[in-house]
Amino acid sequence: MSFIHTPTGHVADSGPLSDAQRQTRIDLAAAYRLAALNGWDDLIYTHISASVPDEPGHFLINPFGLAFDEVRASNLVKIDIAGNIVGTSEYAVNATGFALHAAVHAARADAFCVMHLHNTAGVAVSAQPAGLLPASQHALRFYGQLAYHDYEGLAFTPAEGERLVANLADKPAMLLRNHGTLTAGRTVAEAYVLMATLLKACEIQLQAQACGTALVIPNDSLAARTAAQLYDGGAIEGALEWPALLRKLDRLDRSYRD
Repeated sequence: MSFIHTPTGHVADSGPLSDAQRQTRIDLAAAYRLAALNGWDDLIYTHISASVPDEPGHFLINPFGLAFDEVRASNLVKIDIAGNIVGTSEYAVNATGFALHAAVHAARADAFCVMHLHNTAGVAVSAQPAGLLPASQHALRFYGQLAYHDYEGLAFTPAEGERLVANLADKPAMLLRNHGTLTAGRTVAEAYVLMATLLKACEIQLQAQACGTALVIPNDSLAARTAAQLYDGGAIEGALEWPALLRKLDRLDRSYRD
């Protein structure tokens, strides 16, 4: 069972949205719609959260009970680090589900957006002892840059949060054993593109393993050199891909912008 926080008794927000806040809402709603379009959603579960620009300690998250393809810029809910609703909203939020995100947001100043999914390929690879193998160019993006966190059950406690962020350290992505995937981005676009790359790597690995033959794996030197090239000096990923993805959504359904 998931516990929810309702909007009862909270004070309404004051003042209009800034341009940065409005754009963050649009980008986050787009990430939810794209996840649904790709089949990455899990009924009404899992979350993508983003910091509210110019409001330290405040975050945006999906309304609990809506499918990912129902998320809009206007129905995203503002919450604090404890999952309490800030202002007023007709929707409730899954505060328990946000706890994992809150731990990462609190520990990482660069974690503007935290994306957590239960995608089938990601869960399947997380259950393999060796985890993600450097068997594809997509996987090499995470060579030496992928964290792991062992499964501790359904309830996410503050103590587990400390262990999770210690395991994540400064890495951009994580496989949660028997559970799913997580990415942390400096922008919504970066978290999304990192997740797309990670899930593609997991899908490639599973399909290659299904052939039942040994995989060709680059040596450590080549893998490290390729990973450095893909890291590209720490450039923020998604800057070029994101406008194209938004154009794709706009052609299909612009309602995420509402």
